[in-house]
Amino acid sequence: MTEASSASTGAADAPPAEARERDAGEASPGERAGAGTAAASERVDRWFARRPALALAALLPIGAVTPLFPVEVGVATFALGTLAVGMAHGAVDHLVPLRGAPGVSLRRSIAVVSVVYAVLGGAVVAAFFAAPVAAFVGFIALTWLHWGQGDVATLAIAGVDHLPTSGERWLALVVRGGLPMGVPLLAHPEEYRLVAEWIVGLFLVDPGAAATAVDPLFAPAVRIGVGVGMATATLASVGLGYRRVRDGRDADGSRCDPGGWRRDVGELAVLWAWFLLTAPVFAIGVYFALWHALRHVGRLVLVDPEAAGAASAGDAFGALARFGRDAAPLTLGGFLVVAAVGASVPAGVAAPGDLLAVSLVAIAAMTLPHVVVVAWLDRRQGVWRPGADA
Repeated sequence: MTEASSASTGAADAPPAEARERDAGEASPGERAGAGTAAASERVDRWFARRPALALAALLPIGAVTPLFPVEVGVATFALGTLAVGMAHGAVDHLVPLRGAPGVSLRRSIAVVSVVYAVLGGAVVAAFFAAPVAAFVGFIALTWLHWGQGDVATLAIAGVDHLPTSGERWLALVVRGGLPMGVPLLAHPEEYRLVAEWIVGLFLVDPGAAATAVDPLFAPAVRIGVGVGMATATLASVGLGYRRVRDGRDADGSRCDPGGWRRDVGELAVLWAWFLLTAPVFAIGVYFALWHALRHVGRLVLVDPEAAGAASAGDAFGALARFGRDAAPLTLGGFLVVAAVGASVPAGVAAPGDLLAVSLVAIAAMTLPHVVVVAWLDRRQGVWRPGADA
């Protein structure tokens, strides 16, 4: 897998670190700030995206044997990943408006995000009580959207230029989000179905009711449709990017660096292999912590001036410590949400599968408002309107 040549548009043309330091005394304050931003972006991309992607590639031999393990191994892995970083990655949402837009006060930032979480999170939990199968499908679709959203934002912030239009970025979203959500349905339907039954079974307590309710989701036609759709979307996205690279120009006529396309293809190859070979619960647990959550943490580091300053200076520990301090209170709050859901479901929690199911329902309740906050940040940063002013 080839690493991207830059972590932001400006970083691509930034001089080496030694030259920046040598010329710092001659540069204007604005030039020094720009160099610092480029350095922070490059380091964050390396720490939180490129190296974790290489780590996931290195884990492929382990992933390939996980279908031989009991599903409880996957449950434990998911729990560990959620404890380590998964829950924390959305726990700074209350500060995103403060840091993402000028003129937003701390009080307003916290108040608005709190209302969004209370209303939308409560609606998701109510949906599971009212229509658990539909809510499960909605959760899969929402996660598909959000995980694709996160990966496209990472590529955009890293300055890859083979996705210069909104349409190409939305196609990349379909592919990137669909790999963790759709490919396991194609490759490992039995374990995927087991998780669905666990979740739906929290709310349908009659024996056999959950299995009957999820039957239509795992019909052969559904699996084939998802598989064909994912393969087609992947080939289309890769092909469009290759055309940009082959022509050497992006949509506005600027030079198109092939490094970003090679990175995209390499990451797609790793993700396809990971989710085809690895047992679904284990695969999602590792991906959630090592891939999706870390990339979002890196993005939040860049919108926090203090953490970005630490990253610019090469201080990874300082940047993470700043994020950890901000995330700690609401990370604990996230686990309280899990406990509240567990105490309220009709079937109760009596086995590891039930604990996983309760955790996923709680995560669903927090995902919808999290997606809204991230979509607002996307808009501020122009992720889906390349070239437009935020």
